[in-house]
Amino acid sequence: MEINNFCEQLKLNVLFDSKKKINIEGVYIGDLLSIVMTKAKQGYAWITIQTHINTVAVAELLDLSCIIVVENMEIEPETVEKAKELDIPLFRTGESAYNIACRLHDMGIK
Repeated sequence: MEINNFCEQLKLNVLFDSKKKINIEGVYIGDLLSIVMTKAKQGYAWITIQTHINTVAVAELLDLSCIIVVENMEIEPETVEKAKELDIPLFRTGESAYNIACRLHDMGIK
């Protein structure tokens, strides 16, 4: 699924949206960066409550499609700036990780 359709269907708050064409290949939910680094896969959307700049570094390292911050966690300005610099889409929602994951599954993203 293309990122634009993905964002619209989930009604995500866009903090930074890349102009490049990105497809979502899967989903990973996790908050411990070291575990995300060993389990998430290239092209996955990452659902997390983490908001610090290191999340963007992990997303770049793994070539993740985007970061979705749940529970309306406040995202540090440095994190948004780094996402822009590295061209990594960054979104926020008030929904829980579970609800977003269920909706993604219903959209056909496994």
